[in-house]
Parts: sequence; structure tokens; C-alpha cells
Amino acid sequence: MKLTSLLFAGAAAVCSMAAQAQTQTPAAFPSKPIKIVVPFPAGGTSDVLARLIGQKMTDSWGQPVVIDNKPGSSGNLGADLVAKAAPDGHTLVLMDVGNLVISPALFKLPFNVLTDFAPVAMVAYSPHLLAVSTKVPANTPAELVAYAKAQKGKLNYAVAAGMGSASHLAGVSYAQRSGIEWGYVPYKGGAQAITDLIGGQVDVMFNGMVATYPHVKAGKIKLIAISSAKRNAQMPDTPTVAESLPGFLTGSFQGLLAPAGTPKAVVDKLYAEVQRIAALPEIKERLTTLGAEPSAMTPEQFGAWLKAEIPAMAKIVKDEKITAD
Repeated sequence: MKLTSLLFAGAAAVCSMAAQAQTQTPAAFPSKPIKIVVPFPAGGTSDVLARLIGQKMTDSWGQPVVIDNKPGSSGNLGADLVAKAAPDGHTLVLMDVGNLVISPALFKLPFNVLTDFAPVAMVAYSPHLLAVSTKVPANTPAELVAYAKAQKGKLNYAVAAGMGSASHLAGVSYAQRSGIEWGYVPYKGGAQAITDLIGGQVDVMFNGMVATYPHVKAGKIKLIAISSAKRNAQMPDTPTVAESLPGFLTGSFQGLLAPAGTPKAVVDKLYAEVQRIAALPEIKERLTTLGAEPSAMTPEQFGAWLKAEIPAMAKIVKDEKITAD
């Protein structure tokens, strides 16, 4: 067969696959196992939520849902894999989309956040917890700031999910607004960062409540403050960061995205399934226990959130002179 014929045949096959993806109906989906890429190591907030959702999807649809941990580059490595995947709904990414809206201001990305993804569902929000090693002699925000000033530059801040992540941004903003200095130690995910915080290899961190609070309850690390707008009902005696730094609000925004071009019918079916799962009594109880709030944000509202947050985060990065270094 001539080269031109081969090329034509290949192009025709690609067009046929794309057409099939675009015309896929909700009834036909899923037609094979679903892969949810978590661009962080196992054990972190995104991983915990992906496994909760994945198991329920498997039970409901009868197709295996595989959780694929692909850490690296503040979540951008795994996100890129999904951006370039077939747009048929069978390859998704579940991640802290707070990282995703920060990344354009810090990195030269191989993908465009707004054009290379189809937002599916904002799964949950959980505030960051400001926590310290039990070796740090501080129990309140004021005591932590005083100790950090006395140990100028000597404390190590664990950056969960890498430099340029939401955790990094929270730590830099807190330090700059409090007039303190500490060193930054990057991790590929929150699980290893927490392990080192427990062991005293690092001193302080902001991390998602879902992955952090169990270790607080177990007495392995100390809770200093919570980054939500108001105090949490599970820990009413724990102050918010905003009580000492007005307007300070950070957290873990966990979102599910598909590749751009995924048929709307498939996106809508995935969204409906996430909402069904989030409303299950055992899942609601689990999320509450973990300190996460489910979100009813539609795919369209999720897309609007991304468009609004990217320039907002870029302004913070510029104003605070934050870099990924």
C-alpha cells in the first residue's frame, strides 16, 4: 500500500474514533473500565476521594474504576496525561483544582486549563489545616508566629503537592502576612509530607483537612488553626487563620475533569453519578467526618469557577512575589 493510502487510512480511523466519542450516548457509557488519574501519591485528599467515588461507580455501573496515581510537577504531570487522553469519558483526573488554577501563573504548561479540559464536577471542598509537629512548642497562631520569629529561617515548611501548589501558596501568604520566614521543603503529595511532620523532619504545614484531621485526632500532630471562613463544628475551639489575618481563606478544592471534547451527554452522566454518590448517607457521613463539604456545582458552574480563579490566583502570585523555586 502506498504511503499516501496509509496516511489516508490512518486519518480516517482517527476521524472515525473522534466521531464515535462525540456521538457516544449516556446509555452506552461506560463501555469499558474507567481510569481516574490522581496526580499525587496515594493517601492524600484527592486519592481518598477518588477511591470513595470509584468504588461506588464500580458498584453502580459494573465497570471497574481504576485509580492511577501519577504524581509530579504539582499535579501537572497527571493532568497533562488526561488532557491528551481520548475524549470519551473513560479517562478522568481528580485533583485539587486549586493547584490547577495556580499553575498557569507559575509554570509553562503543556496544556491549557480552560481549553483542554471538560469540567465534570467539583467533588468537595475542605479547608486547609495549619498543623505543626509535636516537637514545635506552639499551640496557637500567636505562639507559632512568636516561635517562628525567634527561630528566624530555621523552621521547615512542608509543601504538600509540590512547589507552586495550593499548599505552597498558603504557606507563603501566611509567612509574608505574619512577618516570619521559614524554609520550604517540597513533596509530591500530602501523605509523605504528613509522615515527615509526624516524625519531626519538618515543622509546619497547611494541608487539606481530609488527609490531615485523622492524624490530629490521633495526637500525632498538633492543630494550630483552620483556613475556612468560619470555625468548624467538629473543632469549635480551633480558631480560623482569618481571626488573626483577616480575609485569609484557603483550602482543598477537589474537582473531576475529563478531556476537552468529551460528549456533553457523558459529562452530564458523570456529574449526575457524582451527585448521587455524594448524597448517599454513608458517603455524606464519611465526608463530614473527614471535614469535607460536597459541592453541587454543575459542570457549567465549575467551568465559570476556573475562569474566575485563574486571574485571581495570578494576582496573588504577582502581589506576593511567589515563585515555584
